[in-house]
Amino acid sequence: MPITEMLSRNARVYPHEVSLIEREPALSRRREITWLEFEQQANSLANTLLEQGIKKGDKVALLMTNCLEWLPAYFGVLKTGALVAPLNFRFTAQEIKKCLETAEVKALIYGPEFVERIMQIKADLAFVEMFIFVGDNCPCGAESFRGIITEASTADPKIALTDRDEAALYFTSGTTGTPKPIVLAHSNLVSACLTENKHHQQKHEDNFLCIPPLYHTGAKMHWLGSLLVGGKAVLLKGVKPEWILEAVSEERVSIVW
Repeated sequence: MPITEMLSRNARVYPHEVSLIEREPALSRRREITWLEFEQQANSLANTLLEQGIKKGDKVALLMTNCLEWLPAYFGVLKTGALVAPLNFRFTAQEIKKCLETAEVKALIYGPEFVERIMQIKADLAFVEMFIFVGDNCPCGAESFRGIITEASTADPKIALTDRDEAALYFTSGTTGTPKPIVLAHSNLVSACLTENKHHQQKHEDNFLCIPPLYHTGAKMHWLGSLLVGGKAVLLKGVKPEWILEAVSEERVSIVW
């Protein structure tokens, strides 16, 4: 089955249980969403992208630091049948431009940390048909992610998907050369769910603390073990040791990556 069905299953079986928690200690901020809200946000984004002409096989880039919207956005792209392309948040403006060109991206979802970098290259991004902004003070020329999940339909778009369909485009780090794209199918992502669950032995009752960046296969693939069992996860913004220990204690975390 496609990996999107795991999310839909969790929304059906555990609709009112918390799926994701975002902790931002620097701002004393904590946010959370349930599995049903996770699914609904993904569906709203998917329906908006489809209405704007994004179709199966297109590419949509994701350029954000870890936040509560990251994974719903990721799954929203997958639900359209398009390929999601997470980008390294350390990339310079020119590296971002190169990756967007290479992937022939039709839409870009980005956060407030990247406004300046996107402005530097936007004149050269005529091939990007849609910009979606995650955060406050939406820039001119972009649509608000918050507005989308508030106004768009939360119904599943019902795009036919199989485990053989292409799902994601991951770029190498670029440390030894220009970043290169690697295609993963839904079957690759489902395999990661099984592998990481065996690795961490996540159970439904576990709470998984994810500290590394979600754009990286290492962090997100580890979280996929929680997706498989409908387990809770905490996304920590910041890596001070005391913030990590506070999250473990206050959220009753049982697995840390």
